[in-house]
Amino acid sequence: MNNLSRPFKKTIVSRLGVILSTGLVGTSLLACAGNDSASTSGGEDASMCANIHIGTQDQVINTAVGGAAVRELKVFEENLPKDGKYKDLDYKVEWSSYTSGPPITNKMMAGQIQIGLMGDFPAVINLIKGREGSGDTKTVFIGTLAYSPNGAGNAVVVPIDSDATSLADLKGGTVSVPFGSAAHGMVLKALKDEGIDTEKDLTLISQAPAVGGSSLQKNQIEAHADFVPFGELFPYRGFAKKIFDGAQTGVPTLHGITVREDFAKACPEVVTAFMESVLVANNKFFDSPEVISAQIEEWSGIDKEVVYMFLGPSGLQYLSPEIEEVQLQALENSIATLKSLGKIENENIQPSDVRGWIDNTYLENAAAKLNTTVAEQIEKGKAYQISGTDAFDNSQITNPKNAGQIWIEGEDNVQNYSSPVSMVKALKEFEKNGKTPSVVFVHDMNKGWKLFANTAFFVDNNGTVTAFLLKDDADAYAQKSGGKVIDFTQLQTFG
Repeated sequence: MNNLSRPFKKTIVSRLGVILSTGLVGTSLLACAGNDSASTSGGEDASMCANIHIGTQDQVINTAVGGAAVRELKVFEENLPKDGKYKDLDYKVEWSSYTSGPPITNKMMAGQIQIGLMGDFPAVINLIKGREGSGDTKTVFIGTLAYSPNGAGNAVVVPIDSDATSLADLKGGTVSVPFGSAAHGMVLKALKDEGIDTEKDLTLISQAPAVGGSSLQKNQIEAHADFVPFGELFPYRGFAKKIFDGAQTGVPTLHGITVREDFAKACPEVVTAFMESVLVANNKFFDSPEVISAQIEEWSGIDKEVVYMFLGPSGLQYLSPEIEEVQLQALENSIATLKSLGKIENENIQPSDVRGWIDNTYLENAAAKLNTTVAEQIEKGKAYQISGTDAFDNSQITNPKNAGQIWIEGEDNVQNYSSPVSMVKALKEFEKNGKTPSVVFVHDMNKGWKLFANTAFFVDNNGTVTAFLLKDDADAYAQKSGGKVIDFTQLQTFG
């Protein structure tokens, strides 16, 4: 079982540098005004619809379904309108990838990008900046890519040999985070909630994920805060460990899609075609999660196991395009947090303003083109859970929150198990047959979060075992149930 001391493959090639184009810009919000929502109406001139530039973040797994998957599978080009005013239009679709959302916003404001994919904090900054001055660069939020109702995905990690176990241990040190990102908002709020003053108690600096990862390996910083997928990727690659999970905030988070309003009004069918492509990509994930995860590894350099952790069945993020109450809360909270931290200079802007910067029209029309509805897509996302037959004992998997999973190196499919105990029994069989797992997952009993088994906490109740993300939760459950808290090494004796 020594190979399971880390949740990652034996041979790892660093691929953090695989980025189409990079940039990181600190964000300062100036005075802005306006609260107009977008509508869809287009004239007969389609000339501005021919050149379409989409800004994405290839290594941010949440944006993969609208970014890398749509780009590489060419589904957007297939769905672009080709009749009416779009007949004989010579489309030029251009993509660029960045390490965070702010550079995308800058280029959207400059008219160089029409459609942008980004996290919740960058998205509200995008929406606010578009309403500055004359409002000529106004943007609207048109759909969700992936989300967590409780903040899972963002995280704070420290070097693997660090003694730090909590945010309080970071006082006096240097913490890096991509400024203007969803993780920036998360860590500012988390530190504030802990009573840590970012001006006095520690030094907060801006570093892109690749730089932050390098700094961790060189012990140049005490911690790095980041968004999807780096809070899991860095531990998976063996040079960091997580001390704070965004899920501990209990605050919703998302990645979504903004579009220049002038472009959307002039080219509504093009924007609808993009949303249709996102739905197609979602469905490909639902149908073949391992296949798409492996493809995204090729396109982004993010290990397929980590992609699957976020976007596979019972993953850390929900694949669902809707803009419902939980998504609105994520956007509203982003504005509220930015205001409380003094990052929005216009005092007239309120969190509820974001509700007027939403346009569901393109998503609804896209669903109709696919002979479905947004409600049906939401239900499909909710049903995207581990199910079926236990690969070890053939029992039925009835509770995804208690399921275990193993992905064997060199195999195409993930094996599912009804419980952690069944899973470790299967592990012993694999070991006898000389097979090596590239990753082993369990799930938090309370929330269903997918966890690396080797970092989870378990409670044993006379042979019935449940898993938890947080030791405090495991301790509480053990005290309540009369069980015993154990680690993954102890769990493996059950096999």
